[in-house]
Amino acid sequence: MAGTLLAPSSGIPLERLMQMAMERGYSAQGEMFSVADMGKLAQEALGCQAELLCGGLGGPNRNRVLQHIVAGHPLLIPYDEDFNHEPCQKRGHKAHWAVSTGVLLGVQGVPNPGYAEDPELPGLFHPMPSTPCQLPSLPDESSPGAVYLLSKQGKSWHYQLWDYNQVQASNLQLTDFSPSRAADGREYVVPAGGVRAGLCGQALLLRPQDSSH
Repeated sequence: MAGTLLAPSSGIPLERLMQMAMERGYSAQGEMFSVADMGKLAQEALGCQAELLCGGLGGPNRNRVLQHIVAGHPLLIPYDEDFNHEPCQKRGHKAHWAVSTGVLLGVQGVPNPGYAEDPELPGLFHPMPSTPCQLPSLPDESSPGAVYLLSKQGKSWHYQLWDYNQVQASNLQLTDFSPSRAADGREYVVPAGGVRAGLCGQALLLRPQDSSH
């Protein structure tokens, strides 16, 4: 999905990406436990910029993430996946990847110019294509249910709206390798320092190669 946004004509199938990851030594079974390696794979396969974001999705990174998505660029996030694909907290035992391509903000007012009201849903505003738009005043970070990411788990067919704080919390507790994986007799590529060093509190900001920050 991120590849479609960044390079619509590339048409790189998932199987080819997995093959490249295994050839480069990033993966043994299709797993990716390193955000840094995922970034290198994205740069090579998609010809895009891949900025490694560290320190979680909160604090000063929150505005950077939201500005990035409002600008039309995808965010790749490792997180623990629940049975319904939504974020949960399993200490990394259910670690998967998701792509976020949109954001829904609950705001007091919509800045102009740059936004147009949806013709079918009053009160819903969209950034206007090819028009510079200022990010609205963001809800306080402690406000629940005010910011949602339009996200899709890697192998899911459907997009979902995920509460930003839940995504942030799930991403920040990826610390342990799954005991079931450790006992299944298969080989996995895990970076030095384990899941905590490879995934915890990290994400990727992807941009087209000719894009400026």
